[in-house]
Amino acid sequence: MISLEKKATLVSSSVAFLLTLIKLFVGILSGSVAVLASAIDSVLDLFVSLFNYFAITNSEKPADKFFNYGRGKIEALASVIEGTIIVFSGLFLFYTAIKKYYNNEVSSYLEVSLYVMTISLLITFFLVLYLNTIAKKTNNMVIKADALHYKTDIYANGAVLISLALVTLTENEIFDIVIGSGISIFIIYSAYELIENGVLVLLDKSLDDEATNIIKNIIKNETLVNDYHFLKTRQAGHNNFVDVHLVFDCIITLFEAHKISDEIEEKIKDLDKNKNWIITIHLDPYDDSITSDNFPAKFET
Repeated sequence: MISLEKKATLVSSSVAFLLTLIKLFVGILSGSVAVLASAIDSVLDLFVSLFNYFAITNSEKPADKFFNYGRGKIEALASVIEGTIIVFSGLFLFYTAIKKYYNNEVSSYLEVSLYVMTISLLITFFLVLYLNTIAKKTNNMVIKADALHYKTDIYANGAVLISLALVTLTENEIFDIVIGSGISIFIIYSAYELIENGVLVLLDKSLDDEATNIIKNIIKNETLVNDYHFLKTRQAGHNNFVDVHLVFDCIITLFEAHKISDEIEEKIKDLDKNKNWIITIHLDPYDDSITSDNFPAKFET
């Protein structure tokens, strides 16, 4: 059975393909920088959506002897690649606008372009609603990135419509050049968050402060746990990783200490049941963080 994430990428790929055909035809025919900018963006949308499908397909594969922790980080890699592609597309669009200004190029078929961009705006709007719904259900980084990407397209398409309307009314191409340049800058700016979030996951950034603090409180509220140290968290795709050392009295039985650890694990997993929690708990009869050579200092407790 195909997952919601895969369905979402297939839908976005199909929409991007349709918009690419329409916008490229009208953009080349009309010579409008703004329409051509939107067309090129749709071409990139298509490739990005197809790559996202590949990324999600691979990230859903279970861990094996080559990838002991699974392939969840491929989602973060996809986010970085998608953001980088968006940056380059924005730079190219900015170059196209400047080139039109110096060459005094004139737009044509403006009425047809207006109709096309109106239709594109409506299609993209409903696609974003759909992707946001899937993102909320799955909390998938790739779908969130895709939704954000197409959300910027809504603003871009809206700006293109304004540009075409102003050029039609005033017959002044400067509006097309200025708005086309503005769209390119906005596209570059919108890519920053995608790249940043992807890089942070690739660098094993910890879970957010709220989740980390809840995990600390779960441990602290267990009366038979004397202390804890070396608490580490990270995420990769659907997987949340938690590693921690728990300090028990040396007289406690292994059975009882293990039972308490299992209870702590279950409480942590209840924080987000949509995630796959991989929790590793080390049982200590004393605080070995003081003598450990592997860590220069005890993590927060």
